[in-house]
Amino acid sequence: MPGPSPGLHRALLGLWAALGLGLFGLSVVAQEPFWADLQPRVALVERGGSLWLNCSTNCPRPERGGLETSLRRNGTQRGLRWLARQLVDIREPETQPVCFFRCARRTLQARGLIRTFQRPDRVELVPLPAWQPVGENFTLSCRVPGAGPRGSLTLTLLRGARELIRRSFSGEPPRARGAVLTATVLARREDHGANFSCRAELDLRPHGLGLFENSSAPRELRTFVLPPEPPRLAAPRLLEVGSEGPVSCAMDGLFPASEAEVYLALGDQRLSPDVTLEGDALMATATATASAEQEGARQLVCNVTLGGESRETQENVTVYTAVPGQPAQLQLNATENDDRRGFFCDATLEVDGETLRKNESAELRVLYAPRLDDSDCPRSWTWPEGPEQTLRCEARGNPEPSVHCARPDGGAVLALGLLGPVTRALAGTYHCTATNVQGQAVKDVTLTVEYAPALDSVGCPERITWLEGTEASLSCVAHGVPPPNVNCVRSGEARVVEGTLRVVREHAGTYRCEATNARGSAAKNVAVTVEYGPSFEEVSCPSNWTWVEGSGQLFSCEVDGKPEPSVECVGSGGTSEGALLPLAPPDPGPRAPQIPRELAPGTYICNATNQHGSVVKMVTVSAESPPQMDESTCPSHQTWLEGADAAALACSARGRPSPQVLCSREGAPRPQRLRVSRQDAGIYRCLATNAHGTDARIVTVGVEYRPVVAELAASPPGGVRPGGNFTLTCRAEAWPPAQISWRAPPGALNIGLSSNNSTLSVAGAMGSHGGEYECAATNAHGRHTRRITVRVAGPWLWVAVSGAAGGAALLAAGAGLAFYVQSTACKKGEYNVQEAESSGEAVCLNGAGAGAGGGGGAEGATEAAGTAEAPAGGEVFAIQLTSA
Repeated sequence: MPGPSPGLHRALLGLWAALGLGLFGLSVVAQEPFWADLQPRVALVERGGSLWLNCSTNCPRPERGGLETSLRRNGTQRGLRWLARQLVDIREPETQPVCFFRCARRTLQARGLIRTFQRPDRVELVPLPAWQPVGENFTLSCRVPGAGPRGSLTLTLLRGARELIRRSFSGEPPRARGAVLTATVLARREDHGANFSCRAELDLRPHGLGLFENSSAPRELRTFVLPPEPPRLAAPRLLEVGSEGPVSCAMDGLFPASEAEVYLALGDQRLSPDVTLEGDALMATATATASAEQEGARQLVCNVTLGGESRETQENVTVYTAVPGQPAQLQLNATENDDRRGFFCDATLEVDGETLRKNESAELRVLYAPRLDDSDCPRSWTWPEGPEQTLRCEARGNPEPSVHCARPDGGAVLALGLLGPVTRALAGTYHCTATNVQGQAVKDVTLTVEYAPALDSVGCPERITWLEGTEASLSCVAHGVPPPNVNCVRSGEARVVEGTLRVVREHAGTYRCEATNARGSAAKNVAVTVEYGPSFEEVSCPSNWTWVEGSGQLFSCEVDGKPEPSVECVGSGGTSEGALLPLAPPDPGPRAPQIPRELAPGTYICNATNQHGSVVKMVTVSAESPPQMDESTCPSHQTWLEGADAAALACSARGRPSPQVLCSREGAPRPQRLRVSRQDAGIYRCLATNAHGTDARIVTVGVEYRPVVAELAASPPGGVRPGGNFTLTCRAEAWPPAQISWRAPPGALNIGLSSNNSTLSVAGAMGSHGGEYECAATNAHGRHTRRITVRVAGPWLWVAVSGAAGGAALLAAGAGLAFYVQSTACKKGEYNVQEAESSGEAVCLNGAGAGAGGGGGAEGATEAAGTAEAPAGGEVFAIQLTSA
């Protein structure tokens, strides 16, 4: 009967080794301390919020696990040695979740603590009294329901921004919620109108959270002072029917006096007092009017109310009626001398035991019609303009007549008897009328106002414009009384300008005109401008012009003419047909024409025009440009391949005339080679030059090359014992950077890779981890590999203690596993490890390899191979690691 195939034989040996290492590992694990962990262990969550709890263990194969809590759950996620659960709507002040796992017949537990907090969303200050007497105590009470934990809460009572009392509730039980703060405060005058409030602070910063603050709505306090003494009332003791009498009511020591209310009444008649305040004193005054219905003794009442309290004073007033007696008469014949003579009448009456006295006086007036005399109202005045004068036109008469002087045409009116300035507008003839109830008198008055000459813009304009070739004269009209004489002289000359002139450009300039009369003189400068049609000059507007792109220059075409002509240059043929040529302004400013990016060369017709004519000139324009390089003509980053034929930089430039481009490497010059080397990489500077300037561009040249595995090393370097750890490091040189991949021996489980695959690590090595490992470096230009052998060696004597039945069972299991591997599971020899930390399952993948994966020996060793392809013959079991 033929023996087992070499592949099956190797599989059986591998199974024995794996079972031995597994039992050895369990014996070691059983001695290690296992634990359960709950994160976060202590948490503070806002009331009604949610929290994720992570329950985990270091037990390799926990039987079961869970999280015990009375809180609502929303979702759970699980792994082999962990579970995470979201707790929602957390409202209990304090709860203790328990994380547990069952491991090696033991129950592992971790207990946590979850506490909730509630922000001070409601801060309430108990309402204050409507009015509070000064000097008496009142109570401030603040409530913050539900906020907590109370131990982190601080309440502060404030008057405006000033703290009155502050209390912290530190030391309170963690489950305590809500707080009340009460204080007794003495009311003062300065508290009137003050706002009181309460501020709550929940300080959770020691727990890693923030400071939560809130304040109550402010409440205004109104304080008052009302003295016990009644107000002082003053009024006449007797009051005649139909007459009026003053009434006053005063009170001192009020606060705030402006808030006090005053009630004044005479009998059933309420008075309307005027209230004045001076500090804390109040004075109310009113007028009492006696009527026939009130005749007799009446009560006068004054009541002052403040802060809901009042003080009152009452006085008696007697209202009486005086009965008319026999009239007393005096007769006389009035003359003009009796005008303004005085007469006196006296009467007495006894009322309520008191004698009352009244008297009356009168003045006699004698009336006569008005008179206007030349001494009191002269017929003519002549005054200089400027000084103030009093215009007098007085009339005699009784009653005193009113005198009115106005122009007959309805113009100016003289302000008689008043001191005022004399202006030329007052000059003219006035019709004066004196009137009283006895009649009137009429008189004409003439007023003459003299003033110095004046040259205004109407009679003598500041600027005059003449046209060259026409006839003109310079004349100025001056205003003044008496009429002034006017002469005009050109600046720098002595001859007076008179008559008509034939205008030439030389007549332009400044002329001084002077007006003179008896009251003074006035002078004025007159600017004369001579205008003429446009004309071109070759110096200011050349016939040929070269435009250089980017130079910032515009075509300058200045034209002589007044007013300044407008100039427009339009293309007349070829590429410039209809195009406008931008012109440089005479005085560059913020509104200068935009400098063109492109300009069509050709012939342009320039037309200069002003209101006196136009002129035309032809201008030939040519366009050139300085060198220009950009990303499209000279890329800033260029890549060569090592080993390719040597090439020059791809750089060109635009410009007119055509630029010359030269490129050189910065630093050490590039040596002449037939093929590209990685030493050719570096920074190059390309310079383009023509008659209008230069343009430079910096180019970075990168040289790419195929990968080479430069280093493949094991740590520790001398092999590893069963259950130990080892690391393989692979370093490759390549550009662009190479991608690292590994092949491992068949059956090698629990393999970890670094983020860039440059490091392969194994924790708890077993026999299946021994053998040949291959590192491959790959980029777009090729692939290179190296191999290294890892040996796992250790004690095997523990196998002898197993009985014959155990050995037979292991042999049978190994034979079945080898047959499965050989026939079904792994004919191709590749495994895909799904979970490097906890999973023992593998899935076969397509692949090929060669060489035996080295087994365990008496001692550990490593070896490396630099070949790029695997040798033929035998079976190779490779491991492809993927992320879970």
